[in-house]
Amino acid sequence: MEATRSLGGGEPPRGGPTRAGASGGSVRLRRSLVGYAFLTPWLIGFVVFTLGPMIASLYLSFTDYNFLQPPEPVGLENYLRMFGGDPRFGKAILVTITYVIISVPLQLLFALGLALLLDRAIAGVTVYRAIFYLPSLLGTSVAVAVLWRTVFGQEGLVNAALGFLGVEVSKSWVGSPDTALFTLVALNVWTFGSPMIIFLAGLRQIPTIYYEAAAVDGAGPLRRFGMITIPLLTPVIFFNLILQTIGAFQAFVPAYIVSGGSGGPADSTLFYTLYLYQRGFASFDMGYASAMAWLLLVAIALVTGLNFLLSRFWVFYSDEAR
Repeated sequence: MEATRSLGGGEPPRGGPTRAGASGGSVRLRRSLVGYAFLTPWLIGFVVFTLGPMIASLYLSFTDYNFLQPPEPVGLENYLRMFGGDPRFGKAILVTITYVIISVPLQLLFALGLALLLDRAIAGVTVYRAIFYLPSLLGTSVAVAVLWRTVFGQEGLVNAALGFLGVEVSKSWVGSPDTALFTLVALNVWTFGSPMIIFLAGLRQIPTIYYEAAAVDGAGPLRRFGMITIPLLTPVIFFNLILQTIGAFQAFVPAYIVSGGSGGPADSTLFYTLYLYQRGFASFDMGYASAMAWLLLVAIALVTGLNFLLSRFWVFYSDEAR
């Protein structure tokens, strides 16, 4: 019996597992604290610059606040006023929806077309890709918006090019209510670089064996594009659609610069975000502007959720066939 115990065959020492468990728990606690310590700068930034302002704007949306006096609670008055007594609010919604519906599909089509052209083994293709990506880096800048206003002005490059072709146009494209919005659509389409790069990555993931098998079966280029490329690229198309739709709803700088901050002519470029800015920082109606901001958040969430619901009918994932 004593020999067995001396060889370790008896009961383990009392308190041994407890001390080991406590030691392991303290190690895990220290590791967790180290992880939270590294996350602290991000957590502070999130609370101070994101969560805090969001909570403050939600509170202000139910108040009458003009920066100069303390907020005065008004209940749902700001939300009711948006839909009942503000005609420019409806105009801003119409302009924004028109912009999103037209510019996003055109931008994605243009980006996909260029991605297909650049997905080839041609000399200097990497240089072309870099050049075509540049508009995405510059498109939302103030300098490009100013340049765009000049290009589509009465004496701009567009009218000069049309005059060279024998078409005399004397109007300003950004100064006409009929064409001002479409100049901003053209600017958004011009920033095709980011979705183009994503499309290129998606095209590179399609196995070439599918195209080879289709070619053997006699399928032409258009049939291979419609039966292979598009179905296998639908997840990438869906991803780009979500990103570009959200970005289009939040567009501000082009409309502000091109219209001089007025949303003109005749409110034809009065984007929702531009009107929000006017109410909050020009009219000092911050309570109303906060309500508009929350309505925009809800609208983007609903549109995004609708896109996810509809995606089950047209987005194909390769693992679904298993």
